[in-house]
Amino acid sequence: MNVTLRCRAYPDKETASEAWRHIEIHRQIRNHAIRDYYSHDYGNRPTAYDQHRKLTDWKQQWPLFSEVSAHAAQQTVSEIHKNVETQKGRRENGHKTGQLKWQGSGERRSVAYQSEGFDVDHNTGQDGYATLRLSKIGHIPIRAHREISLTENIKRVVLKKERTGNWFVCLVTERPDEDLPKKPDPSTLDPADCVGVDLGILSYIHTSDNTAVDILDLSDEYDRYAREQRKLDRKQIGSNNWEKQRQTVATAKRHIKRKVLDYQHKLTTWLVREYDLVAVEDLDVKPMLETSQNAKNKQDAAWSRFLDLLEYKADLYGTHVVRVEPAGTTKECSACGVETSKPLWIREHSCPACGHTEDRDLNAAKNILSRGRKQIGAGRSESSPVQTALPTSTPLRVDAKRVVEAGSPEA
Repeated sequence: MNVTLRCRAYPDKETASEAWRHIEIHRQIRNHAIRDYYSHDYGNRPTAYDQHRKLTDWKQQWPLFSEVSAHAAQQTVSEIHKNVETQKGRRENGHKTGQLKWQGSGERRSVAYQSEGFDVDHNTGQDGYATLRLSKIGHIPIRAHREISLTENIKRVVLKKERTGNWFVCLVTERPDEDLPKKPDPSTLDPADCVGVDLGILSYIHTSDNTAVDILDLSDEYDRYAREQRKLDRKQIGSNNWEKQRQTVATAKRHIKRKVLDYQHKLTTWLVREYDLVAVEDLDVKPMLETSQNAKNKQDAAWSRFLDLLEYKADLYGTHVVRVEPAGTTKECSACGVETSKPLWIREHSCPACGHTEDRDLNAAKNILSRGRKQIGAGRSESSPVQTALPTSTPLRVDAKRVVEAGSPEA
């Protein structure tokens, strides 16, 4: 599997200016390749290899194209064909897609090198730093907050300038499958080491062992973002003060994004370390955002990224992650299986057939776990005996602040 290390980069003023100029040239190469691709009839459009060969002629016609690394230019062209394949897959899944769009000035913010055109120097004489050399751009100091692999072990390098003005480098390495921990045999899984996770609004997650983790409170961060945005609206567009304030707004927005991402990293790491099987809902988030009045809360939850992180870390820690069909998990009784419809505002599950009563999200999490165990071939989860007319158990609630500061719900 591929593992990406993201490092802060500190190019000097001259190197940063040259890197940004290269990114703008790559934007023009991409736009020209898109025009060439769609100028051909459908079914007779050029492949990535065809357009790689055309790069030589394009460089003669537009000498500006030859000022960037030839290898990086090929990666820019290949990016188009990867996007086309992604669109094809979306169409096969019933989505409507149009043509690839051109990028305007400033829209492209990165350049990629694959396998060659870069070199990492670890002998900088300064602890915690390394130097990255990029072909035709120059030498860039990077912060080595973790161990950086040798150049021959790095498959891909991406240099990116964020809208805040900061530069970052992504180093992609390949981790052999034999170095990854093996996942346990599903038939040998202990029910105590399996968990179902219900994604919600009142709590970020509610597990089948009755642990609820609160939603991250971002009200202060959004207030700050709104204030900075109002200041930006009062600036003259394009002026120096406008540019400085634009970066301030981008910094406020980045703070929100990083706080949510840090929160998700710590939650997913805790789940894959604590359990051998994690069953989650396979949610289709896009229609939920389009039709719900709680769209903003759901967007802040970033459920799609949470699920992707969970699956990614499951491979790193040797944990099974199973996505199950979410339909009916709230209605179905975890004790007897009878379905009971209930509106969203009713937060307690009460089965009219067997009398089983418990928290609505806990009931859904147990159903998710049962479906996950069945789907992976580990059988149904062990449900508690049916109880009648008993009060709902109180879940262990974990404040979101504890997750962000401590690193896991039980720290």
